[in-house]
Order: sequence, then C-alpha cells, then structure tokens
Amino acid sequence: MRADAGRRGDPAWLWPDWPAPVGVRAAVTTRQGPGQSLPPFDRFNLGLASGDDVARVQMHRAALVPALALPATPHWLQQVHGTRVHRVGPEPASAVMPQADAAVCTERGQVLAILTADCLPVLFARRDGRAIGAAHAGWRGLAAGVLEATVAAMESPAGELIAWLGPCIGADSYEVGAEVRAAFVAHDPEAAAAFAVTRPGHWRCDLALLARQRLRALGLEAVHGGGVDTLTDPRFYSYRGEAGRTGRFASLLWLA
Repeated sequence: MRADAGRRGDPAWLWPDWPAPVGVRAAVTTRQGPGQSLPPFDRFNLGLASGDDVARVQMHRAALVPALALPATPHWLQQVHGTRVHRVGPEPASAVMPQADAAVCTERGQVLAILTADCLPVLFARRDGRAIGAAHAGWRGLAAGVLEATVAAMESPAGELIAWLGPCIGADSYEVGAEVRAAFVAHDPEAAAAFAVTRPGHWRCDLALLARQRLRALGLEAVHGGGVDTLTDPRFYSYRGEAGRTGRFASLLWLA
C-alpha cells in the first residue's frame, strides 16, 4: 500500500493525476488544510511574504511533514519570477531560502516545494524515477524560459521526462495586455493559439497551453494535468481573484 493511501480522500490535498515513476511522490496543498490563518488568508496559507502572520505560516509549513509523512522539511525557494534553478543536494533544507524559481534533485528523501496563487506549478520526473524537478511558471518566468532551464538542469533527454501541470488561473479567467501576448509570440508564432481577443489590446491567456507548447518544443510530449482554475475553484488561493491580498498553496514533490 502506498504511504499516502489513507489520505487520498482528504479534501485538504490534491493528488497529481500522472503516471509517476516508482518512488516519486507528489501532493498539492489547498486552503482547506489544517491551518489557523484568518481571513483573507484562511486557512492553510504557506506564503511567508503574503502579509499573513509569519508565526502561523511557519507553523503550517512545519505541519506538512507529519500531515503528508514527508521524509524531510521541504526546500522552500525565494521565488522572483525568474529562471534560476536551485540544485538540491543531500544537505537538509536551510532556513535561508535560495532565490530561484525552480529546483531539481536526484537525492532520495529530499522534498521540493513551489508556492503559487494563479501562477503555474510544473512538476517533472525522470521515467526511471532517478530525478525530479519543480518550477514556478508565472507568465514572466514562462516567457523568459524557466521550463527550459529546469529541463536543462535535470540533465536528461526531454523524452525521458514526464511533467504535470498543477492548478493555475484558467484561460477563461485570465485577461492580459498586449505586452504579455507579444512576449510569447515573439518567441514562437504558434503561441498566438493560446490567446483569444476580448477587447482592443486585451486577450484571454491560456497559461497551461503556453507551457505545453514550450515543453513540446523541447521534445517533452508526456505532459499531464491542467484544467484546474485557481480563480474559480474555492480550494485554491487566487492572487487576481482576491486583489493581491491572498495566501499561497504549495506543490510538493519528493523521491521516497
């Protein structure tokens, strides 16, 4: 029996729907977790920079280890919408968070963590279960190449990887300006398919489709997940839906 089998009916967690290799585990937290954050952060906020009480957030982060039977404290990142990839070694997670928007690991017993609230979390695993990666892909990081940087850091042919797209703001909920569309179309004209005009100078943006296009261009065809809109799904925090004052949920990935 899998170590997480007893928790899979608990609405506090979302379990990625991907054919994870043996030994690869993943889970996504929701705002319904066993936390104590008050509105508007209620109730299981994991974002230290969200404006919530820091002591509560630290308590929630600590609670993840027993709640999910994690093998270690997660490696949290100071995310800045960039493309830097942090390589996790055998050392325990440090209280000083590295500034990066992705992490990769080949060490068993280490836990990667990505925080989001509308941006796209992307999880990676080698088909043989010997390496994992996790990336934070808002539109800026996605356009700048954070997924490409993560795949390169895993040092494996893209065809040997699988990926899972976590909850993010959906195409019907995400209106952007001309600068966003231009950033993607300049890189790849086919990116225009991920945008639908709404009014002059504005488009609906399909962040998950843009990620799929980028991964496909690398040769990574095994992409799972997607379809969970953080703005309309009450289980998740939404930066846009809550006018910027909201918590963060975590996408966690580890080698058991």
